[in-house]
Amino acid sequence: MKILVLNCGSSSIKYQLIEMLSSAELRAKGLVERIGEQEAVFTHKPVGKSTYEITTAIPNHEVGIQMVLDALTHPAHGVMSSLSEIGAVGHRVAHGGEYFKKSTLLGEKEREEIARLCQLAPLHNPPALLGIDVMKKLLPHIPQVGVFDTSFHQTMPEEAFLYAIPKEYYIQNQIRRYGFHGTSHKFVAPKAAELLGKNVNDLKIIVCHLGNGASLCAVKNGISIDTSMGFTPVEGLVMGTRSGDLDTGALLYIAEKEQLSYAQMNTLVNKKSGLYGLTGGSTDMRDIIKGRAEGDEWKTNAFNCFAYRVKKYIGAYAAAMNGVDIIVMTGGIGENAFLMREAILNELSYLGLDFDPEANKKYVGENGIISKTNSKTTAMVIATNEELVIAMDTYSLAKTEDTI
Repeated sequence: MKILVLNCGSSSIKYQLIEMLSSAELRAKGLVERIGEQEAVFTHKPVGKSTYEITTAIPNHEVGIQMVLDALTHPAHGVMSSLSEIGAVGHRVAHGGEYFKKSTLLGEKEREEIARLCQLAPLHNPPALLGIDVMKKLLPHIPQVGVFDTSFHQTMPEEAFLYAIPKEYYIQNQIRRYGFHGTSHKFVAPKAAELLGKNVNDLKIIVCHLGNGASLCAVKNGISIDTSMGFTPVEGLVMGTRSGDLDTGALLYIAEKEQLSYAQMNTLVNKKSGLYGLTGGSTDMRDIIKGRAEGDEWKTNAFNCFAYRVKKYIGAYAAAMNGVDIIVMTGGIGENAFLMREAILNELSYLGLDFDPEANKKYVGENGIISKTNSKTTAMVIATNEELVIAMDTYSLAKTEDTI
């Protein structure tokens, strides 16, 4: 069965076509960018064939998705002879609230619930809903599955997810910690255990998903018991443009002093803070590392703040789990920025981690162990694969539906 994985953003569509054989095999992937603009860009990368790229007007998601389907079946750069080869479509959906505790086949009831949850994720859920509706229109008989960023964290206990605000805000409006990046954490934790020949259900693992968006997750006995993102993806670590943890009193003070509206404050913490705010415009960790080496004060501050916040959360989650067996680095920064990994992991001997600087330099963009052989706690680099998780969950649910 071939699974089409869609990740729809407000102005973009990421996709992969994965065939589920004895193992999952990628057939094609691509990206539709700048939807709604006259010079939108469509890039299609079929496995074993040349990349196809075009710049053209793409007015909406329906046109974008139709271009994806046309590319997948194109005589020159396609990888299928017919759309009938697609067995199911898996959608990345950011927010599943408390309703979606696992990946789910999507019917009308589930669509309505995703629509209701748009109020909790107004930037992320509406594009996913668009993708679901467009696929329903274009391929009405193909099963669709929603895979939710929040669902992996639905195992968190109340003491981890409740905020200390009037309880009515939780009871009536579901204001609580949800956490995100769940699909990545769900993939990485058992993958680390597998590579060590161990059972994830017997381990205490801290997964550090570090990229433009960044979060930590405490995975105990195979389930999430805490994570650094909260009601929104703003909370927690320093990120590319998001502030991470911030005293709400300071936020209120800035709003009053600068006479900023709600919309302006939302832009401040989501798009103008984090590494971008500290450096005055840089979000790429490679540029920040280069600036740090050249003695740039604020790029050095940004580097140190990023590393310190991750290190602090690692300590917190080790405390929450009464120890840690594995610390995993993943995501664009976690997989590639070995200097950042060193800054985070080099002083965790109190956790039984004997960090290996030479191994750390060796594993860039590939899986590997970056702690010494005798280390009580193992540090690892694992390349995440969220699309594979979506494909596997979609395949499992679609196959079950076919047998009913």
